[in-house]
Amino acid sequence: MDDHELLRGLGRAMRVRRASLGLSQEAFADAIGMHRAYYGHIERGTKNLTVATLSKICSGLDLRVSEIFAALDR
Repeated sequence: MDDHELLRGLGRAMRVRRASLGLSQEAFADAIGMHRAYYGHIERGTKNLTVATLSKICSGLDLRVSEIFAALDR
C-alpha cells in the first residue's frame, strides 16, 4: 500500500464511522475543533495528517488509533 492509498483508506474509514454516528462533516469537524474544509480533505485522502491530528479525530469518533488502521484490512 502506497502513501496515497493509505491516506484514502484512512479517510474512507473515518467517513464510514462518522456517518454511522449520524454526523455531518461540518458537525463533526466543529465538535473536534477542526475546520470543515480541512477535515474534508482528510476524509478524501488529499491531506497528510499528523499523529496528533489522527488521535484527535479518532477520539471524536470514539475509536482507538489502532482501530482505524484495523479498518483498512476490511
